[in-house]
Amino acid sequence: MTTDAASAAHPQFAAALAELGLDVEVRRFPDETRTAQQAADAIGCAVSEIVKSLIFAADGVPVLVLMDGASRVDVERVREALGAEKVTRADARVVRETTGYAIGGVPPFGHRTRTRVLADEGLLGHELVWAAAGTPHSVFALPPRELIAHAGASLGDVRERTA
Repeated sequence: MTTDAASAAHPQFAAALAELGLDVEVRRFPDETRTAQQAADAIGCAVSEIVKSLIFAADGVPVLVLMDGASRVDVERVREALGAEKVTRADARVVRETTGYAIGGVPPFGHRTRTRVLADEGLLGHELVWAAAGTPHSVFALPPRELIAHAGASLGDVRERTA
């Protein structure tokens, strides 16, 4: 497991960390941490402590939603929060064009283009959360309020309700 941000993180994300003056430990694992469950297993934390960075299209405009790994995004709640007519999941091409990263490695900030960001308030229930560092093999941790602030996210309740 590597812990140097410059060598473990995607170069674009390592540059974003440096630009923000963030000195975080980036952990790189030999096995993929592409899914929230894989990341939680590798780190040894709860799935809900993993931050999923998901790209949606709101009326055709990319938007990033930050959600805990144990929950699903309620697209209707995202639509309401954004005041959009229609919200759909973005395809892999749009994700890479918007963020500069592949699905499974998208970090919560340090993207190629500036997008609107929504963070589910459920993330605040944790002392520390883990997110992708630009690759499907690397993660980093921050307190949720700090992560949300660096992402420029607005908070909302956009998680799917369980029956």
